Amino acid sequence: MANEAVIVELLGRDNAGDVVQYNVADALAVPKGSLLQLTDNRTVVISAADKPCAGIAATEKVANDGQLTIGAYTNGIFDILDSGAGTAVGVNVVLGGINTVKTAAAIADTGLILGKRFATAGAAATEEVRVLIGKHY
Repeated sequence: MANEAVIVELLGRDNAGDVVQYNVADALAVPKGSLLQLTDNRTVVISAADKPCAGIAATEKVANDGQLTIGAYTNGIFDILDSGAGTAVGVNVVLGGINTVKTAAAIADTGLILGKRFATAGAAATEEVRVLIGKHY
């Protein structure tokens, strides 16, 4: 895969990123830093646009390794690629596709918010996002 999120600073308890454990399919390969999409039964897959974000993979998951859980960072600052149009500083962002984010376009996106841009991102540029899954901004 490509364009995984890069840790700038982990926040939360003990500055560990508030890792949450999720279920994952044994057959799925997940590189560390992948944006994860929440599906049914506390299960995650690689991100897709306009889906609820579960967090950022804290470790690598090798396909068919017998591992059925993966931890996801839910609190920190990460460099994340913009999906194309660019995002202004201070704007809420949502999943924009595989390992990308985009501007949260409408109030309907509030349940999907991944975080807030800490720096303006130009078209297809990588800049800091303040990730805080499960909290309101």
